[in-house]
Amino acid sequence: MAGSMGLVTAVGAKATVQDFLVNMSASADVLAQAKVEIALNAIPEGKNVIIKWRGKPVFVRHRTASEIQEAENIKWEDLRDPQRDADRVQKPEWLVMLGVCTHLGCVPIGEAGEYGGWFCPCHGSHYDISGRIRKGPAPLNLEVPPYNFPTDDSLVIG
Repeated sequence: MAGSMGLVTAVGAKATVQDFLVNMSASADVLAQAKVEIALNAIPEGKNVIIKWRGKPVFVRHRTASEIQEAENIKWEDLRDPQRDADRVQKPEWLVMLGVCTHLGCVPIGEAGEYGGWFCPCHGSHYDISGRIRKGPAPLNLEVPPYNFPTDDSLVIG
């Protein structure tokens, strides 16, 4: 009898643990948001697109040669959140960053503000063409998510 009770207890414990693990695994919609692939040939030079990744907007900008030059010529050491443009991009012509203001989480407007980058209408933060904070209450640059270029014509975020 004691052996039977032990077996029943073990089977019950196993079923409970399996149910727990199944419920703790990521759902299909969460797994679908883990990575997003973008066709870069659909983004003209000098334009932005906004992609949704993990429930947040991601700005992808195809920068022009003059925008790249402008971003590289900034004296980055004097910025509030000092960061070189080369440290924010993998390819100079492609800027990828979260579209969430680092002040209170609003979504900045592209191609706006005093520095030709992004402007947050909520409290007036200005970001340059590299997404670096230049003016306003935001404490940090726009965040760069993990991404890579599996081919010359595609970008994977996540």
